[in-house]
Amino acid sequence: MADSARDFQLPAADSMAVRKAATTLIGQNRAVFGATLILSLLATAAGLAGPWLLGRIIDSVQRGATTGHINELAAYIVVSAVLQLVLTRFAQYTAARFGERISAQVREGFLGAILELPASIAERVRSADVATRAASDVGSVAFTMRAAGPDLIIAATRTVFIMIAVLIASPILGGCAAVSVIGAWFVGRWYTGRARQAYLDVGTANSALAESLTSTAAGARTMQAFGLEATRLRESLHAIEQARSARMRALDLRTILFPVIDFSSTLPVIVVLLAGGLLFDHGALSVGTVVAAALYVRQLAGPAETLELWLDQVQSSAASFARLEGVHRLRPKSVSGHTPRTPLDNTLALHDVSYAYGDGPEVLHGITIDVRAGERLALVGPSGAGKSTVARLICGTDAPRHGTVTVGGIPVTDIAPEHRREHVVLVTQDHHIFLDTIRNNLLIAAPTATDAQLLAALTSIGATWIENLPSGLDGELGPRATALDTGQAQQLALARVLLANPRTVVLDEATALLDPATARSTERTLAALLTGRTVVAIAHRLHTARDADRIIMLRDGTIIENGSHEELISQGGEYEELWRAWHDGKADQD
Repeated sequence: MADSARDFQLPAADSMAVRKAATTLIGQNRAVFGATLILSLLATAAGLAGPWLLGRIIDSVQRGATTGHINELAAYIVVSAVLQLVLTRFAQYTAARFGERISAQVREGFLGAILELPASIAERVRSADVATRAASDVGSVAFTMRAAGPDLIIAATRTVFIMIAVLIASPILGGCAAVSVIGAWFVGRWYTGRARQAYLDVGTANSALAESLTSTAAGARTMQAFGLEATRLRESLHAIEQARSARMRALDLRTILFPVIDFSSTLPVIVVLLAGGLLFDHGALSVGTVVAAALYVRQLAGPAETLELWLDQVQSSAASFARLEGVHRLRPKSVSGHTPRTPLDNTLALHDVSYAYGDGPEVLHGITIDVRAGERLALVGPSGAGKSTVARLICGTDAPRHGTVTVGGIPVTDIAPEHRREHVVLVTQDHHIFLDTIRNNLLIAAPTATDAQLLAALTSIGATWIENLPSGLDGELGPRATALDTGQAQQLALARVLLANPRTVVLDEATALLDPATARSTERTLAALLTGRTVVAIAHRLHTARDADRIIMLRDGTIIENGSHEELISQGGEYEELWRAWHDGKADQD
């Protein structure tokens, strides 16, 4: 496969898609979100009573009010403070619940999006990119929703209410306070316009760094064998420098924003006191009103500190959320009103099929193959001839650039992915064994299968090692439990195929990791078990081709020979040369 086909960078969602996704999440939790807002508003309103009452006390003292009246106002201040404390406590509790729900939905949504990725994309994405998004990005969003979210909701409501309270106390002083924070608003817009891209660059650089380090660790012995340590070290250091530079560019934005926020939390107090003093001298305001307005704008320091504390985290999480939402863009889109189509039989047909990986050159050229129901077809040819690509097209992993691929008369891409496995299954030498019991690893293919059926599938494929495990099907698989060798793992994968019971099976070097004797035995067993099914086998061991009903030989993405083993041998073409060379080599080994 071309490098461009393997090197696929998961996208990030644009700002509009992120806003839409965030609105959807809030809408799904509107009850708890609404409760959080209401409690935050009530808590803020209770907190605003204190400065107003203090202003009343000052004005009352100037007018010579009685001690009892002043004590009564002071008691109201205490009540408002206690009420604010209680309401803030409940607001934080509901906000935390909101954050936990959102973070859980983000985690589940990302996992669902990854699991629903089309196979053609899932096989090409960088594993480190997926791991970085699943760990760092999901963790960042979840932490922000749990911790920063509640504080920011409360801070936002407090800011709005404080400005309203100042305007009510004195429209003139309120206007002065609003003007004094305009600079902070503009700088905030400047920051948010640049921070998103800056943190997206940080995420991309971190993914590249993780890919570099993990691939270096995984291939350490190969690099040592070929003396590539210095080259790989330079590449890793370059990735580290790129990640550091991206992070520094993001942090540099804070050096402009944070001083402005600090200054903007103090400037309104100065402006209100100066303007209030002038208005008091001209008899336009009382001392109590000036003091109340000054105390109100002084309370802006609290939301400003919250903003300064969490703004960097919020911008980083917004970029992380965009990276998570970008995966959702790759999900297969269902067509409204589209009726799923079911193949009529086991026939396969490729008509005038051409294919290329990405923007690269074509690797298949006008391939036409018709496979009868129940026929066993072998694909042979040199490496790079296009055998595995044909297999991927038959299974719907990829779609042809030109031409059609049908299963039972239905285009394979028109079969819903969740139903496609019932009709055609691709088995390769690559397999995945989950860190779970043998039973659960098999139930993936047949969730309703009984233990007897699971054991029958294993023994029928020659996996007699199951009889020697003390725990049997309950044996845990993994490096610290039962560790299967490559041959045993592949037998487990083949047992899954039998349990899935598909109509058509595509074998892409499915027994390549087994030793020759076990491979031959397993192939014979598979041949018997797959009787009645359509089988397409990519054959490197030519005895597999000899046992097939028909052989197609590929070279450079085109069909050069087509016929049974005996027919191709009698023609004396490339297959006959390949068979003679393989047969003579096998005889020499014997």
